[in-house]
Amino acid sequence: MSIQNPLRLLNLAGKSLLTNEALAISTLEYLPIELFPPLFMEAFWGRHRKILTALVQAWPFVRLPLGGLMQTPHLGTLQAVLDGLDVLLTQKDHPRKFKLRVLDLRNTGQDFWRMWSGSSAHVSSSSSMAPMAEDGSRIKKRLAAFEVFTELHLKERTMNEFLTYLLNWVEQRDPFIHLCCKKLKIVSFPMDNMNVLSVVQLDCIQELHVNCTWHLSTLAMIAPLLGQMSNVQKLFVSHIHLPDPEEWNEQHIVKITSQFLRLHHLQDLHLKSPFYLEGCLDQMLRCLMKPLDNLSITHCLLTDSDLTHLSQSPNISQLKSLNLSGVTMTYSSPELLPGLLEKVSATLQELYLEQSGIRDSHLEAILPALSHCFQLTSFSLRGNLLSMPIMKKMLRHTSELPSLSRELYPVLQESFSSQGILQPGRLAQCRTELLEVMKDLGYPRTIWICFIPCPHCGNNTFYHPEPIIYRGNIPA
Repeated sequence: MSIQNPLRLLNLAGKSLLTNEALAISTLEYLPIELFPPLFMEAFWGRHRKILTALVQAWPFVRLPLGGLMQTPHLGTLQAVLDGLDVLLTQKDHPRKFKLRVLDLRNTGQDFWRMWSGSSAHVSSSSSMAPMAEDGSRIKKRLAAFEVFTELHLKERTMNEFLTYLLNWVEQRDPFIHLCCKKLKIVSFPMDNMNVLSVVQLDCIQELHVNCTWHLSTLAMIAPLLGQMSNVQKLFVSHIHLPDPEEWNEQHIVKITSQFLRLHHLQDLHLKSPFYLEGCLDQMLRCLMKPLDNLSITHCLLTDSDLTHLSQSPNISQLKSLNLSGVTMTYSSPELLPGLLEKVSATLQELYLEQSGIRDSHLEAILPALSHCFQLTSFSLRGNLLSMPIMKKMLRHTSELPSLSRELYPVLQESFSSQGILQPGRLAQCRTELLEVMKDLGYPRTIWICFIPCPHCGNNTFYHPEPIIYRGNIPA
């Protein structure tokens, strides 16, 4: 008999029980553990709310990964499950047989359902999400009666009914329910609705995305909430509006940057269009509490003083990824970028300097430091205007970087006419010359020549020819 047959028998037994709800509910106390997951799945897909409520009360596992079954949030199912939790919450003494402690509404736990059902059918799969084990880093300041895990994506003026019901339910049962959100996204969410975060245990958040067209004063107003997210590891902030000069208030910057003093676990910092940091980047850098792994400051203006402070900060000395794309280097001092690269050369794995106004003089200045970035795997200079001579020189300086495998370079200026129009024949000639350099160096290598956007006119037309590949001297 194959291993699938007993599992199929369990599924059949579950379906049989569902034909008589009263019988199914009355026999839950006597059911073997193996029958609970397949019975729950059948009740879930059949929308048997009464049985779902009863199953929650008798659930024999610590965690119920409900989110792994839901392709889309379903209010009726949530209500049935929460009704079951309500029954447990009303018990004065929690019998030892009541094992359920965690309701997980995230898109995780698929392997749990597959293991007990013997099939991936109906399970909402997500190859990028591994099943969640019990979190050893869970906050230990108090033990809640139950924990509810979810991911919040606040993006509408009015929240959907699923999220509204959940948050209201948690709020009414505080402090017996601990709502834990590891990942929070706030996208174009009105400030007036931010009070919903009062229900969430902010020190559970490990990843925060803020993509709102707020004014700087608004970001400063909610900055204390960021300070309460003391366990955040990844922070993404973008599209904050710079105030008019007459509305500028340096205290807004102080109020925002000072919150970093409370972020003792921050590893990744991504700031897109942070124009408010021009000339005062040092205020934020001084407030970082530990070395970062990844730093991205893109599409803004930084002064020479900002770049100097960045290269001198002890908290960037262990960077694995640095992204300064869209930070104009055209008029910056040539020695600033080399100093920054020297600081991170021992650990840097990814370097992105796209659309940064980098010219031949800037690239020439960083070549000695770049050639010592022995951990570098990805390097991109797209969107800059470089010449063939400096490109050849750069290929030679980086030819012995052992891990470099992803190289994205701009279409060289020799490929354009004097009017800035791309000439396919000239581009083909440039590609041939670069391939000859790669052959001369003798190392297998693949590079991409592309522009997004065009360094001359800013056109975002996608142009991405075949890579230039040299496979090395393959013996006959």
